[in-house]
Amino acid sequence: MTENAWTVWPSREALSRKERVRPRRLFASAVRLVVLALLLWGVFTGSVVHGWGVVGATVGVLVAAGVAWAFYRATFEHQLWSSLALVTLLLGLAFAAQAVGFRIPALVLWCGCAVTALERLPLTAALPVASVGLASYAAFNDDAWLTTVATAAGLPLAGYVLRLDAEARGSAQRLLAQERAALAAEAESAALVERARIAREIHDVLAHSLSAQLVQLEAARLLIERDADRDQILERVVAARGMAREGLEETRQALSALRGELTPLEGYLTQLVDTVTGAEVTITGEHRPLPAEASQAVRRVAQEALTNVRKHAPGARVRVRLEYGEHQVTLDIRDSGGQGGSGGELAGSGAGYGLLGMRERAELLGGSLEAGPDKEGFVVTLKVPA
Repeated sequence: MTENAWTVWPSREALSRKERVRPRRLFASAVRLVVLALLLWGVFTGSVVHGWGVVGATVGVLVAAGVAWAFYRATFEHQLWSSLALVTLLLGLAFAAQAVGFRIPALVLWCGCAVTALERLPLTAALPVASVGLASYAAFNDDAWLTTVATAAGLPLAGYVLRLDAEARGSAQRLLAQERAALAAEAESAALVERARIAREIHDVLAHSLSAQLVQLEAARLLIERDADRDQILERVVAARGMAREGLEETRQALSALRGELTPLEGYLTQLVDTVTGAEVTITGEHRPLPAEASQAVRRVAQEALTNVRKHAPGARVRVRLEYGEHQVTLDIRDSGGQGGSGGELAGSGAGYGLLGMRERAELLGGSLEAGPDKEGFVVTLKVPA
């Protein structure tokens, strides 16, 4: 046993009654009532005092009960000197009861002090208290010596067992509190992850659509201010309307993805490349359902990459290849370069965070994303475990 084990208090969780199950609380209350009944029985069955003496003895028993309650509170607060003073007072009341002829109350108090001290005090303080209580019990008990020895030997064991039981209960309560805190932290973390996922969806779905619409509408406004031809203005408005429809459809798909209602990935890619002139899609490997996050990552990277082609390389020939590997899925999108270096009509749209968002999505899944120019044009390669 280490020095700390001799000086440490039982934990407050061990000394508290709040987390005890109802049967245990009822049992503890019954034990206290039995002890109080024994004390009162010892008073009323004693023949040494009568009348007001019995009343005084009864008051003494009630005072002892109050001191015992205060001792319990002091030990719960880990107040050593107050606890020692109160248990010393209880021992003194036992000696006073013995002096006036109340042997049973005195014996009960001595035994109770010994057991309770071992249960609730640091062992360095509990052992002297228990020694005084048990020595007094052995000295004044007039039962057979074998009974006295057995009782004096069994009570310390009972007190220490109660201490170990209380500590085990306190440890269980602390572990339960830690588990609850961990579950709460896990739930909060899951909520933050879900918020980040929704934020990525908002960017991936709405950012390019709304920015493209803004470009078309701004162009229409400039044409109106310059008294341009009606057909030119109408062309811009119709283009903005088409982009709004596409954005609405993408938003619906995103909501379906958030609910786990994803359309087949192959069909999605086929529909997506149909919106880009000169684009084609190739799917290799054994087709299989992908986890929702992996499937959504492939969809959003394909969407962002093709949007970038429309922005920066209009008219480019685009090849989209989806490969189902044994442990991962690879998406490769290559374009042949655009017509001119200024980009298309969407080149000024967006906030410039497309590639950053795609790379972040891939890394969150344990995958990777590479993007950069090659001999012909620009290449985006996504690899995600699946």
